[in-house]
Amino acid sequence: MNRLERTLSLVAIPSVSRSESAIATEVERSLRDNPALDVERVGDNVVARTTGLHATRLLVAGHLDTVPGDASRAVLEAGRVTGLGACDMKGSLAVMLELADQRTPRPIEVTWVFYAREEISRAESGLSEVAELRPDLLRADAAVLAEPTGGAVEAGCQGTLRALVTVRGRRAHTARPFTGRNAIHRLVPLLARVSEYQPREVVIDGVTFTEQLQAVAVEGGVAPNVVPDVAVCSLNHRVAPDRSRVEAAAWLRDFLSDALDEGDTLEVVDWAPPAAPSMDNQRLADLARRTGQAVRAKVGWTDVATFAELGIAATNYGAGDPLLAHRSDEFVSADELDEFARVMGEWLG
Repeated sequence: MNRLERTLSLVAIPSVSRSESAIATEVERSLRDNPALDVERVGDNVVARTTGLHATRLLVAGHLDTVPGDASRAVLEAGRVTGLGACDMKGSLAVMLELADQRTPRPIEVTWVFYAREEISRAESGLSEVAELRPDLLRADAAVLAEPTGGAVEAGCQGTLRALVTVRGRRAHTARPFTGRNAIHRLVPLLARVSEYQPREVVIDGVTFTEQLQAVAVEGGVAPNVVPDVAVCSLNHRVAPDRSRVEAAAWLRDFLSDALDEGDTLEVVDWAPPAAPSMDNQRLADLARRTGQAVRAKVGWTDVATFAELGIAATNYGAGDPLLAHRSDEFVSADELDEFARVMGEWLG
């Protein structure tokens, strides 16, 4: 089975988040074919490790789940696989399985991690499940998360902060609005402030991170004939690795202060931490060199941050164009898979 055929076979297995059992079973079966691997299953997460005597251990991880969609529509044609999860990230999983099956001993030890529930709340992450139940399985000197990166190393990741801004008014009859204060109308200067936001750029270890701020939802209203006394705006803020949750929230409050009055509130309701580039790690620097491309920042959040919390230097590198992820027509090509296999094969030795 060649790389495209293996990718197609994985794409054809439905694995929407929380429904990864079937693909985890197939991955486990494939890994157990290699007697040189110590394979363990933790829920719907599968971890395979070489267990030689080398001091250095590298870890390669990829998630098994996809966003919702129809896996049965996957096709292989014109040198590429098109279908749900082909790019994000079953093409990379196919290469990981191929490399894991190598029978020739490497000069380092390797851990392969295939985990569930990455595409939904971090609280449900399969990687976090393994870290909690079997942290020994994740010990490594450096790690690669095989997210689609277009063949370049995408270092670190930005954090994501979600905040609810609640503004207050005074309820009244819409025939006599002058007796009240419209809370929805009060969102106008707040939204104007957000729309005027100029992204902050920060360079860390030679990698440029660009923060973002967007209003993503608005709520308010009591009845068609009532001036609303409460309105809520949900904000999503992408945070560079030089800021903590406390610092990011403090900046956001200060940025919006002119649009808020006494009694208004800003509540942080979700936070996923950023991760620094870690390109001072010699193993990761060597990986970047082998790609022949400049290192760039990961604009979204990934489990590189989870590895950072575990004290493991990690980066993003995988087959496929990240701009295709989560699209109905996402695909991965033979050339992309071949390049990913070449670089990872050389890096692992």
